Amino acid sequence: MDHVYVCQNMSSCSSWYKTPTHFSGTVDAFVKITRNEGLRSLWSGLPPTLVMAVPATVIYFTCYDQLRDFLRYSMGYHGDHIPLIAGGLARLGAVSVISPLELVRTKMQSRKLPYSELMVCIRSAVAQDGCLSLWRGWGPTVLRDVPFSALYWFNYELVKAQLCERYRDPQTSFTISFTAGAVSGAIAAILTLPFDVVKTRRQIQLGEMEALGVSVKKPSSTWNMMRNIWIDMGYRGLFAGFLPRVIKVAPACAVMISTYEFGKTFFQERNLNQARFSSLKKL
Repeated sequence: MDHVYVCQNMSSCSSWYKTPTHFSGTVDAFVKITRNEGLRSLWSGLPPTLVMAVPATVIYFTCYDQLRDFLRYSMGYHGDHIPLIAGGLARLGAVSVISPLELVRTKMQSRKLPYSELMVCIRSAVAQDGCLSLWRGWGPTVLRDVPFSALYWFNYELVKAQLCERYRDPQTSFTISFTAGAVSGAIAAILTLPFDVVKTRRQIQLGEMEALGVSVKKPSSTWNMMRNIWIDMGYRGLFAGFLPRVIKVAPACAVMISTYEFGKTFFQERNLNQARFSSLKKL
């Protein structure tokens, strides 16, 4: 789904097609990508995605829990705004760390590049535009991910509390976490989709510049790119890849948060039992 979304964001998926390939929908994108590139191409960019996802998730979830608890218990703040602040700050730190890896992932999905050519392309971009070129797309990524995380955690905590109250469950179950995560992820994905479209287009510009031998010193601002997309394609252009993004983000958020909550509960109980066992053993 991630590969289909990157392709649907562009007028054509890859410059190495003999004929330009346009997609009329998600199913059409699946069929044409598989026919032209093969089934394995749907998982192109998987290694850098895994390398990016693991540290990003570790940083993101750990920072959120620590910031939320710090604001609530150390600073004494209470209210629905706590998840908004903690989620936004946690995502800001994670995005800043893994932005270069996301650039590599996006380039591998937008162009059929082996790792050797990819490194040459990246070194050439760094030589022309400096190390900051590795953070190309950082601005729109922050504009997408920080509001996404703030909205996601706000809605997640709200939906989770309502479900726990409705089903009279004092402890969050796997089903409740899964449902709250899916609903929150879908809402946040829809509201922040235009920024994701801009981010993906800006990152793919790096590959187009290399193919044309052109260096862009001052890329268009996020708002200028959004305005140009609106003029060229209308509001549909700002929501390109809507369905694959929602289909990807909603279950991904559901699986990730429910697994995380289950893991926390499991290890908390395990550590508590170990502590009790150690206390009894000392006695």
